[in-house]
Amino acid sequence: MGLKIAVGIASVGRPQILKVTLELLARQSRRPDRIVVCPVSPADIEGINPADFDAIITLSNQGLTVQRNAILAQLRDFDVVVFFDDDFLPDGGYLHEVERAFETDTNLVIATGVLLADGARSAGLTVAEGLAMLNSARMAARVATEPSITMAAYGCNMAIRLAPVYEHDLRFDPNLPLYSWLEDWDFSGQIVKATGGVIVRYSGMRGVHLGSKNGKQLGVRLGYSQVANPIYIARKGNLPRHRLYGLLRRNVLANLARCAVPEPHIDRLGRLRGNALAFLDLMRGQCHPREIEKL
Repeated sequence: MGLKIAVGIASVGRPQILKVTLELLARQSRRPDRIVVCPVSPADIEGINPADFDAIITLSNQGLTVQRNAILAQLRDFDVVVFFDDDFLPDGGYLHEVERAFETDTNLVIATGVLLADGARSAGLTVAEGLAMLNSARMAARVATEPSITMAAYGCNMAIRLAPVYEHDLRFDPNLPLYSWLEDWDFSGQIVKATGGVIVRYSGMRGVHLGSKNGKQLGVRLGYSQVANPIYIARKGNLPRHRLYGLLRRNVLANLARCAVPEPHIDRLGRLRGNALAFLDLMRGQCHPREIEKL
């Protein structure tokens, strides 16, 4: 008897893109046993009939970690949950590869895939561009590579073994509000510490992350999170110190260097202001990820 695999999608403000993602899930060679979509309001799923995709809708307060926890609450009878961002377009064999990975490796606690493209690192990709990339990859010969152990999954596409999640009462940290930057590192650290298991990247699990800018938070909030979140997660022991310092240095310097002539899709000045506010709060002993809710 095979694994029971669910797909969980937290979504805010992207109903048209979400519908495309659901359509791709309906065409998987290995269909999900359950789809749970967690929007914040009915407007987030406008134009989508859940019955068309055999999906369950569970409403939640806004915040990626809160929404993903609401999804986890629906899945106690399942073996694996695959969390997709609502703008992640999976290859048609993605879930088949998930099942094979978790059946083959009993020490595997999280699996993450390989991105054919990541619009989060640019102005973002359109749905048409993402679908074209998927089609091109489907036509090309697959080049299999050995799975590689990694320190953390990428939150836009990560498959999690559920037994240890419920056994150790693990959850996504609600103290990482709204966009919840680095929640994937935090959860990866939690489950590895609790189980001693491994996190592995598989080349067969492929897809395109559109990196849609709809529904993103204000630049000042992200800038604050660029400082507060990694410090908070490092203090919990879920982010290595070298990674913490690297993130702080890279993001702050990028905001400084580009704030005079910013990219059209990035509020560099807002991010830099958020960085400064976080460092001021750090000196006062008041730096915390939840402070962005006041900005």
